[in-house]
Parts: sequence; C-alpha cells; structure tokens
Amino acid sequence: MPRSAKFQSNTAVARSLAAFGREFHSRRWALGTSGNYSAVLRRQSLRLLITSSGLDKSALSPKDFLEIDQHANVLKGKGKPSAETFLHLAVVRARNAACVLHTHSVWSTLLSERYAAKGGLAISGYEMLKGLEGVKTHQHREWIPTFANDQDIPVLAERVEAELGRDPDPHGFLLSGHGLYTWGEDLVQARRHVEIFEFLFEVVGRREFGSPTILSD
Repeated sequence: MPRSAKFQSNTAVARSLAAFGREFHSRRWALGTSGNYSAVLRRQSLRLLITSSGLDKSALSPKDFLEIDQHANVLKGKGKPSAETFLHLAVVRARNAACVLHTHSVWSTLLSERYAAKGGLAISGYEMLKGLEGVKTHQHREWIPTFANDQDIPVLAERVEAELGRDPDPHGFLLSGHGLYTWGEDLVQARRHVEIFEFLFEVVGRREFGSPTILSD
C-alpha cells in the first residue's frame, strides 16, 4: 500500500499538494499557471487527486484539486484536469508511484532543450544525488530521459510509459522546452526528488550556460 494512504482524508492530501505548489512557485520552479501535482488516493479502481487546469500556483488551495479515475474522468471537484493528466497516469502505472510532481524551472527548461536531441542527460559526481531514493554514492550516474514535447499528450504519455517500463532506473524525466516530471512512493519523497533535481539542474546549467549577468544602474 502506498504511504500516501496514511492521510486521513482527500482534503489532507490536497492541502499538502497545494503547499508544494505554493512553495515551488516561491522558489521559481513553477511560475504562473505552470506545473501540476497529483497523488494516488486509491490503487484498486484507481483514484487520483490532481490539480485543476490553468491555476496560478502562487495561490493554490485544497479546493483546486480534482478526483479522477484511471481514464482521467472527473469524479469530484470543479474545473477540468490538465491534458498532462495522462502523463501522471502513465508514471503511476509504470512506476507504481504514489505522487507525481511537475515543475517548469528555468534550468530544467534550458537543459531539456540542450539535451533533447541526445535523448536525455546524465548527471554524476555530486553528493546531492544521494537525495534520490536508493542512491548511495555521489558516483551514481543518473540518466534523465528527455522527450520532445507533443501537444498530443496521450501519444506522448504512451512514449513515456514505454521508456519508463524499459528502463527502471531514472527518478525523473524532462520534456523539451517544458520541464521536469518526478515522483515518489509518498508525497514527501516526491517533493524531495523535485528539490534534488532542481539543485542538480541549476548546478549543471550554471556550469554549461554560465551565471546570468546582473547589470547595475
């Protein structure tokens, strides 16, 4: 049973996800309406709680989440789920994830574009890699698959699910020009993975692109 089941109510899950969204906005990982967040409520006859589409993440609240089924049909809540819901469902199926988080930081966007043609990027040698579940050494080589973005999200979700099924090692993936998807066996682990990846992306990005120049008056 996923550890997300320890929550006593759907509202408690939504409250935690909303807090993640506001935090990610404050850290510039999901500005404006970008990003979406989900958690498994029930594994049998799958039920997923996910952000409603088009919301300002700086003001996200528990009422901004929808309960959906395995086909992305809305069962409870107001609004409509993002088309990217199918990517969340693909990750849940492929990784048995209990929580899926999607951010849109500057560094993940830049790196996703740079490495799209290579199919992904590898990061190794950093102590922060040990924040990824199961990683025991800084010598670990984390491969982050990178997919071309596609407005046909169900087709994109099929590609993502096939790749995650083929390679069980990655803790996240990038969409080119779009951002990071990562997950966890509970909400806390998934949030930690976001923080670890965003740190690593900034380190690699600053190394490859250089730090932005701030002009004085």
